[in-house]
Amino acid sequence: MRMSSVQIFQQGVSAILTQQAKVAQTEQQLATGRRILTPADDPVAAAQVLDITEDLELVDQYQRNGNLAQGQLALEDTILADVGNVLQRVRELVLQANNASQGPETRAGIATEVEARVDELLALANTRDATGEYIFAGYQADAQPFTRQGGGFAYAGDDGQRFLQLGSGTQVAVRDSGRAVFGSVPTGNGTFTVDAAAANAGTAAAGDTSVVSSFAPDQYTIDFSQPVPGVPVTYQVLDSGAGVVSGGTYEDGDSIEFAGVSIAFSGAPSDGDSFTVAPSVKQDMFSLLQGIADELNAAGSSSSAVAGLNNALGQALNGIDQALGKTLQVRADVGVRLAHVDNQLNINDQFNLQLQETLSGVQDLDYAEAISRFNIELTALQAAQQAYARMYE
Repeated sequence: MRMSSVQIFQQGVSAILTQQAKVAQTEQQLATGRRILTPADDPVAAAQVLDITEDLELVDQYQRNGNLAQGQLALEDTILADVGNVLQRVRELVLQANNASQGPETRAGIATEVEARVDELLALANTRDATGEYIFAGYQADAQPFTRQGGGFAYAGDDGQRFLQLGSGTQVAVRDSGRAVFGSVPTGNGTFTVDAAAANAGTAAAGDTSVVSSFAPDQYTIDFSQPVPGVPVTYQVLDSGAGVVSGGTYEDGDSIEFAGVSIAFSGAPSDGDSFTVAPSVKQDMFSLLQGIADELNAAGSSSSAVAGLNNALGQALNGIDQALGKTLQVRADVGVRLAHVDNQLNINDQFNLQLQETLSGVQDLDYAEAISRFNIELTALQAAQQAYARMYE
């Protein structure tokens, strides 16, 4: 088949343009360091690059979440440490106030500091983060969670916990509700409480309490009796149905055991004095501390008044110990979550490195091969240009 001069020239131009396109593409690959410039270069590899890039973006979001979680949990841990310090200081003040050398005036002075600690605790519970959200309000992060209301305290938050996603299958709670931290403190020793009747006239006071076997929850009354001075003091334990549970004689320093509990008493009860033993209930830390201040402000100087105060402060010490235990429990949980975040961040870093290596293997250019190919393509282009030029000779 014979070819016309026009066809020959067209073939020469086409050859030059083809080689120029190849050289231009290789030049762009060398300039960008990428083997795949458009999906048409390698559709399968281009799809892999897209998937890996999306995974990298997701891991990057997980890392940002992890960094945010670290900050949120570190802030909560700091606040909880301060809460522990407040409670520990109030415990020291209670021990100081419960000393026999204290009088109504000095106890009123101690009450003033306790009230200041209540305000400090309230401020800690209403802490905001850097974005202005309350960290102990649950999902109601824009509303101040704790306020004074009448003679008590109100919680305006909810029981929700904020979670952040740290990986495809893992998340972590970065906040705790105020009710869980500040409003779920058991009264008494955590199992039962001992309260002296307001009308007690003797000097008997409840001391150490313990559970010696399985506690049978009920409301019990310990009634002391001494109808004639000089005769032994007796006691009777009644359950909520007025049934007799236990009884016996009492001497100063004795412990009374019944229904799986043991209560140490000191002092001398008057005829008709009584104590109520009931299962523990939940209280908030603010009411606990405010109750201590109120008891100190109302403290009298008579022996019966001092005994009543000793009973109240003894129960308050149990309550503070429960509050301290609750605070340490939450701090321990926060510490576990922080460790989980740190571990997940390391896992994400390793996964990110693997993805980067995989992405590099798919899309990055082999410079040695590309340079060799570029030289070959450049030679082919020069040959095509020379062949075309000879057509005009």
